Amino acid sequence: MKLYDSIINFVEKIVAPLAVKVGNQKHVRAMRDGFIVAMPFIIVGSFALVFAFPPFAEDTQNAFGRAWLDFATANFDNLMMPFQMTMGIMAIFVSLGIGYSLARAYKMDGITSASLSLMSFLVASAPATNDTLSMGHMSGTGIFTAVISAFFSVELIRILKKYNITIRLPEQVPPAIARSFELLIPVLVVFLTLFPLSLFVQAQYDMLIPDLVLEMFKPLVSASNSLPAIIGALLLCQLLWFAGIHGAAIVVGLLSPIFLTNIGANQAAYLAGEPIPNVFTQPFWDFYIFIGGSGATLALVILMMFSRSVHLRSLGRMSFVPGVFQINEPVIFGSPLVLNPTMFIPFVFAPVLNATIAYVAVHMGIVGAGVSQTAWTAPALLGASWGSGWTLSPVLLVLALLVMDIFIYLPFFKIFEKQLLEEEGKSAEQQQDAVPVSGATA
Repeated sequence: MKLYDSIINFVEKIVAPLAVKVGNQKHVRAMRDGFIVAMPFIIVGSFALVFAFPPFAEDTQNAFGRAWLDFATANFDNLMMPFQMTMGIMAIFVSLGIGYSLARAYKMDGITSASLSLMSFLVASAPATNDTLSMGHMSGTGIFTAVISAFFSVELIRILKKYNITIRLPEQVPPAIARSFELLIPVLVVFLTLFPLSLFVQAQYDMLIPDLVLEMFKPLVSASNSLPAIIGALLLCQLLWFAGIHGAAIVVGLLSPIFLTNIGANQAAYLAGEPIPNVFTQPFWDFYIFIGGSGATLALVILMMFSRSVHLRSLGRMSFVPGVFQINEPVIFGSPLVLNPTMFIPFVFAPVLNATIAYVAVHMGIVGAGVSQTAWTAPALLGASWGSGWTLSPVLLVLALLVMDIFIYLPFFKIFEKQLLEEEGKSAEQQQDAVPVSGATA
């Protein structure tokens, strides 16, 4: 128990306060909210990609598959249009979302700030040639630049306001017009800073700002694809959950730029018919590591459904449907798993084994890597197949991991169940003792 007490003490006194502080930091929250804004577009675009690339071999003799392939070939450009207008420009949605969210955190006008954020991103990433804007960096390769552009533009407005460097109109002027004039100086400053910088980078390095930013972040992105980095991220997530803090909200918020950059690179390789480069994507995180939610608790829910404990059996049956859709707060707080020493090992380390096995399977090509951004609430069997382009091997891997998780949880579950059965037995005895015994009257 000394090791357990040391871990809990470390999490409660050092990790948890630091994580809460990071999670509540304005820029981190804005980044998380900005990616949430972009998520519906990204999911729809990823789904549309499947229609243009049917999950059938080119020489298939299946009638349905053959008809789908022929239709996709004949209508490829039209089928790709939804993808191009969603995933293909996802950095635009991210830029708008982060700019708006950060401005609201500073209690500034969200629309004008989001507009300046978008303009900053376009100046840095999409120089016009022949009356057209390049879309080359509006997808995953522009994500980090979109984040930086949003931070830069909103902080610029905030600093100019702080020092009253703005154009003020009389109070009689309508607020909408006044806000637009207040943006004149920030727009001018953006052009006087980012545009010359873009020209310098092009002339000096023969690349655009997003290319330079990607080079700077390349070590981070490469490191994120290593198994130790994946395990480190999920251990932090699980330790926070164990301390009662929403670990996924903090960790995934920080990982979102990496997820989108990796999925964007995977999709580019998929479209080009090249090997898929990145293992660590959001489908990998959601559907291989956390089957049923943080802690891979769908296995525990299945065990609870057949428990002899009334509390566990009722909670398990109530939590099964939410668990299938990756929602497991009822289990985490209702069991409870929070600060439960009996369930610490499976809750924290079952996801580690899932990650290790899934990483090896994807890295060796046994299972396809993620090429589609998916809704995290999709059932794991469906989401894993969807994320890899509707292939079957991810379904088999999820089933195998789920069975393994059941056996990991089983011995600890039995100990926990025994403890609850003893408590329920004592409670029943106390209730019987409290019932008055009726007797004959004298």
